[in-house]
Amino acid sequence: MMKVLLVEDEPNVAGLINKGLTEQGYSITVAPDGSLGLELALNNSFDVIILDIMLPNMSGMELCRQLRQKKILTPILFLTALGTTENIVAGLNAGGDDYLLKPFKFAELEARLRSLYRRNQQLPKEDTVLRAGNLSIDLDAKLIYYAGEPVSLTSTEFRLLEFFIKNKNRVLSRIELLENVWGIDFNLGTNVVDVYVNYLRKKVDKDPEQKIIHTVIGMGYMLKI
Repeated sequence: MMKVLLVEDEPNVAGLINKGLTEQGYSITVAPDGSLGLELALNNSFDVIILDIMLPNMSGMELCRQLRQKKILTPILFLTALGTTENIVAGLNAGGDDYLLKPFKFAELEARLRSLYRRNQQLPKEDTVLRAGNLSIDLDAKLIYYAGEPVSLTSTEFRLLEFFIKNKNRVLSRIELLENVWGIDFNLGTNVVDVYVNYLRKKVDKDPEQKIIHTVIGMGYMLKI
């Protein structure tokens, strides 16, 4: 049974989601504001968190940031009526994993939840430390080191780096990165890939003499060692 935390202050929306997911066999915990949502997320184990952006007491963005700062890496699905590219990227940069625009169809919400749950369950149990040059990533501990120094990444940056390392020395198209890092239903466009590759370069690819993330003109990106 998938355990879901729903942080939503609109009673009608919360009621609809709670009823629909409960009928499908999910275990749902509902919080009507950001502060309670943070408390529940820190003191309980959930498989996925559904998080509205506009919340009383604490915004969904801030709640997400605080969870990531405390190393809570539970997949987060943002619900938002703010559909601009800037707002969506801001949510992902805060540590969110996916987004769904209001109003939405319940079937799409459930599909997004299943996708996030499967993605989180597919982390390999063997060979949990991956390496590429001066970079190492511990999948179990969720720790990244560059030249022996710890690096702080958002959950999306972590997944992107993990996918690069697992496919090192192979050209990855923007579409392939979108499908494997953000999920096949993600439909923001390729700009978000470029934005996040730039984030990674600033954090784990700072040595101009030993660049590992390369742009392949007209094709995509390659982590080369």
